[in-house]
Amino acid sequence: MAHAALEAAKAKAKERGVPPGRRRPVVGAGQNPRRRRWSGPGADARDPQPLGRLVSRLVKDRGWNESVTSARVFAQWGRLVGEDVAEHAQPVALKDGELTVRASSTAWATQLRLLQGKLLAKIAAGVGNGVVKRMRIQGPTAPSWRKGPRHVSGRGPRDTYG
Repeated sequence: MAHAALEAAKAKAKERGVPPGRRRPVVGAGQNPRRRRWSGPGADARDPQPLGRLVSRLVKDRGWNESVTSARVFAQWGRLVGEDVAEHAQPVALKDGELTVRASSTAWATQLRLLQGKLLAKIAAGVGNGVVKRMRIQGPTAPSWRKGPRHVSGRGPRDTYG
């Protein structure tokens, strides 16, 4: 009976035109249908890409757009507002469209408040509209005597013999 089954299989293989013991290659079987073995003359996702394009796609896919645009404000601060302003004012925080800027003196804080409209226009031209909607300008701060997570109210360093 086994001999008869073997002869039937050989006859069927001969009928298909394939030598016995070999299978006819089936195109696309067992492979991902979207993946080709060759890229062809057209553009393909597997082709080399410029680094900038890959990074922008990664930023967009991960949802980091807001973080990256706010980081551009801090990184390009001198170019956005001008070197003379950047020498006396530093960005501190950007949250919900409000940029907090710390000035080196009270005179510069007043000057920045007067220039606030022009600075917002320059920042919008440099990084895009809607990134910075308003500015909060602070003057220089006095040193803080609070050290550590716990604090006891008092007069600070003068209250040592009490």
